[in-house]
Amino acid sequence: MNSVTQPFVHPSRLAVDEATDLPTLHSFGELSDFLRGAVADEDSRMFSESMGALAAQAEVIAAQLQVDRHRDRAAPLLMDMLTVLREHRGMVVNLGLAWRGLYEYAVYLQALNNFRVLIGQWLRPGPWDEDLAVTADDFALIAWRTLGEGMLLIDMYEQWLQREQHEEAGSALGELEPPQLKRVLQWWQKLRR
Repeated sequence: MNSVTQPFVHPSRLAVDEATDLPTLHSFGELSDFLRGAVADEDSRMFSESMGALAAQAEVIAAQLQVDRHRDRAAPLLMDMLTVLREHRGMVVNLGLAWRGLYEYAVYLQALNNFRVLIGQWLRPGPWDEDLAVTADDFALIAWRTLGEGMLLIDMYEQWLQREQHEEAGSALGELEPPQLKRVLQWWQKLRR
């Protein structure tokens, strides 16, 4: 019996292919599944659920565009995507100050706006166009870029949370009484040897 053990991956981190050192996400569905497990707090949970809905809608559209780009069948899906984008953007705009203080926050909002504008352009018909101007590959490229910006925002927020928790733990040392502080410092010195 040959069993291969998979390395442990923290639920808020993506698995990485050892050969390429790149994340192993291959579909919008896998991204949506990952987002459900990457929750640091309530804001993260709401963000992840909303971004998961965005990824799920993107997967539906990419699949449809692979099969058929006819305006009558593909345009309603893109209109649904605009609705999901609008709802997601509304949720992002209402995130707390910690999120809005991150550089990646503004970049992600811009990516969402750009995605919305592109969808509007793709929906605008030419005089004799029966098919949408966007291909499945073009749509997937923009969707992955946008979702990638969201993933970066989540990662930076989690790093910020870890720094905050670390600083809070560090400040607890300053609150110790002198005998307790002495024991902590002695213990720390033993660890460093």
